[in-house]
Amino acid sequence: MNNNIQTIWFAGGCFWGLQKYFNLIRGVTGTEVGYINGNTPNPTYEEVYTDTTGYMECVKVIYDADILDLEDLVRFFFKAIDPTRDNGQAFDIGTRYKSGIFYHPAYTSDAAVAQKVHDEVSKGYSATIHVAIEPVKSYYPAEEYHQNYLDKNPDGYCHIQTKLYEFAIRANRK
Repeated sequence: MNNNIQTIWFAGGCFWGLQKYFNLIRGVTGTEVGYINGNTPNPTYEEVYTDTTGYMECVKVIYDADILDLEDLVRFFFKAIDPTRDNGQAFDIGTRYKSGIFYHPAYTSDAAVAQKVHDEVSKGYSATIHVAIEPVKSYYPAEEYHQNYLDKNPDGYCHIQTKLYEFAIRANRK
């Protein structure tokens, strides 16, 4: 039994494509899409979609830290987003699509790792980076029909380009 299973949450546009991407990364043992750091209990997708709840769409990523280092996982995340976008990714616009990295409040070392990668990535841009790094204050799983949506609906909309999925698959071979 592995004792080094860790959890971190990522928000970066629509959660459908982000979940599919993380599921392709070696060392990720599970994912769940949901809503993070909003103001109302048990939000529904319809409520979150109004951009009035404060929630962002996110992916809860469970990973084996003996196989996948958190720093590498955060780097994978930054490859999947445009960190200079303030309110969304591609055609996904609104506060529910903001980008962020969220850690369990007891694991401030995760925040330090995320901040280190954030700072390194920001050196490659002349524009401001809009990726929050915050503790999880509230998290609710999304409705079942959103879970692994693109696996159930292969022709579904996704802002993530296919070449990113191919990159994740190739990275697993190394």
